[in-house]
Amino acid sequence: MGVPKRRSSKMRTRIRKTANASKLGKLFVDPKTGNRHPGHTVDPKSGTYRGRQVLSKNTGE
Repeated sequence: MGVPKRRSSKMRTRIRKTANASKLGKLFVDPKTGNRHPGHTVDPKSGTYRGRQVLSKNTGE
């Protein structure tokens, strides 16, 4: 097993951890309603996907 010859500096360690950190995904803005949701997913508020109604929203009425 490989063993480092020198100790890694704090800066080098932090740079590596920053590069490997997970990034937040971009949010898609629905042009009709203005709701924000992750791309390629159904809008949870309106139940639409790509302009089509795919989920029925029960309002409890």
